[in-house]
Amino acid sequence: MSSPEHKQKIWKLIEKIKVGMLVTLDDGVPRSRPMHLVQDAYDGKLWFYTRRSAEKAFEAKADQDVCLSFSDQDDGIYVSLSGSARLDHDPERIEKYWNPFVAAWFEGGKDDPDLTMMEIDVHFGEHWQSRESRTFQLYEFAKANIKKDHKPDVGENEKFGH
Repeated sequence: MSSPEHKQKIWKLIEKIKVGMLVTLDDGVPRSRPMHLVQDAYDGKLWFYTRRSAEKAFEAKADQDVCLSFSDQDDGIYVSLSGSARLDHDPERIEKYWNPFVAAWFEGGKDDPDLTMMEIDVHFGEHWQSRESRTFQLYEFAKANIKKDHKPDVGENEKFGH
């Protein structure tokens, strides 16, 4: 798993991106769709609202292994998080994260019978963050192509978890 400091680092990378691509398996075939973060902190779990009738809900029940990816090309941030998904119908949690953005998707409000939350318990992941501009990165790649013993230094890459 990751330390409290590393969890804060992951949160700092993804909190402004807000939308991650959730990958589930549909009879062994990966499917991806955008999901919007609703929480205001990260403790190793990510929370999303969804519909009980959504294909992703059935897919997560059939195979809990999921992956989420976040990217911000302008800031050179890329994050991949893998873990297990489960549906959570706790009314207190639904209330805790409810906001006008979510309300627009659920006509029946917090009491919509199709409303549920998906919890992703993150087990491991990897992140990349560029330290320099794209121009500098292109320079590093060109330099590596000219000098065969030069490895491009384009930023930070770190794995965590398993």
